[in-house]
Amino acid sequence: MKKRKPWYEYLWIFSAVYLTLGIFNILFAWLGLICFFVPLLISIWKGNKAYCNKYCGRGQLFELLGGRFGLSRQQAPPKFLRSKWFRYGFLTFFMTMFGLMLYSTYLVFAGADLREAVTLLWVFRLPWNWVNTSFAAPAVAQFAFGFYGVMLTSTVLGLVTMILFKPRSWCVYCPMGTMTQGICQLKHRKDDSNGRKSKTNCGTAENACQ
Repeated sequence: MKKRKPWYEYLWIFSAVYLTLGIFNILFAWLGLICFFVPLLISIWKGNKAYCNKYCGRGQLFELLGGRFGLSRQQAPPKFLRSKWFRYGFLTFFMTMFGLMLYSTYLVFAGADLREAVTLLWVFRLPWNWVNTSFAAPAVAQFAFGFYGVMLTSTVLGLVTMILFKPRSWCVYCPMGTMTQGICQLKHRKDDSNGRKSKTNCGTAENACQ
């Protein structure tokens, strides 16, 4: 009898549906906060990278497209992507862009006009004005436009590195992965200083794309 896959191996469906829903109604972008807070909570609570290793639907989607469908060149990612300076530099840049997105939301909350556009790769503004957002507060809609742009941008970057290198090469420099690894290392360092031996390990960037 064929063994059934565990439920979490189907989370790629969530990522695919999320990106699709955002096209029809930008307000669904708020669901992406699940992928923002859950990894952090798991790393703080459990002290490991269980989300990245088991529950990341985006990583599973890249694995499916690049592995099963053969859209990846299956080449090891370049060393600079795995370097600490690049990963933390990209995290800093990514969070700066996230902060600017929050500032734009604040401006709309303060009375500025709603900008019905999704910014791709932090440069290209894609008009997204076919969706009726009149039933939501302008600031709520503005956050959705901005956050969907962040999620779409990271997906595009992931797809590019999936094609050029191994399927989950995005995981090597994913900002969430970098943050959860940092939290995990800090938590274990604190445990070690208190005389408690760590039972789990934080993994490395190289493990992500094996």
